[in-house]
Amino acid sequence: MKIKSILGTLALAAMATGVQAQTTSVVVTNLTHGIYFTPLLVSAHVDEFHLFEVGSGASPELQMMAEGGDISGLAAVASAMGAVNMETMGLLAPGSSVDIEAFDTGSNGFLSITAMLLPTNDGFVGLDAWEIPTEPGSYTLYLNAYDAGTEANNELVVEGSGAPFVAGIPASPDGNGGVGGTGVTSEEVNQLIHIHRGNVGDTDPDAGNSDLDARIHRWLNPVAKVVVTVQ
Repeated sequence: MKIKSILGTLALAAMATGVQAQTTSVVVTNLTHGIYFTPLLVSAHVDEFHLFEVGSGASPELQMMAEGGDISGLAAVASAMGAVNMETMGLLAPGSSVDIEAFDTGSNGFLSITAMLLPTNDGFVGLDAWEIPTEPGSYTLYLNAYDAGTEANNELVVEGSGAPFVAGIPASPDGNGGVGGTGVTSEEVNQLIHIHRGNVGDTDPDAGNSDLDARIHRWLNPVAKVVVTVQ
């Protein structure tokens, strides 16, 4: 999988602060049975910055990512804070991995990762400000799925609509999404970022409450394995 690097202006900052830059690589594996990850944003940043925080409201940029898979807003905000960002290309299928080649984190000592989960309304996989070890070695992390709290999980597939503020799932990449669902719910009680309860689904492809298949699109946390190698 090709990797696109968005480099912050960090070399001068590192020289000024005397902090030695680290070379870090990241391998992300999709552990789910039938859920895809949209392009991943992997960001090395300072302690004070967060792409998201559990228990807080979602930013407009996070909402763009969680509802439509658009990471450009989060990447821009992170870059403005001096972060080093890496972005993957395309979807990460169930059971697949993406190897993000070694990149220079500069003076940034914390790592965050995020991507939308498809098919969901506003679910995403996330790592929030994990402190990068200074000792060289490989470190294994397991990531949960979160709900942005910005859209009701009606589980209705609306092909081609990934716009924030538009209810519905933008696509079911595996082609197993149904039609004719009436909607699992019309409201989101918890409007803060929280652990995702998972897709409910049903087994009726032409009716029922959900357009998702309960035999394919359900999951249990964790949804991703991450191996970080510090050199």
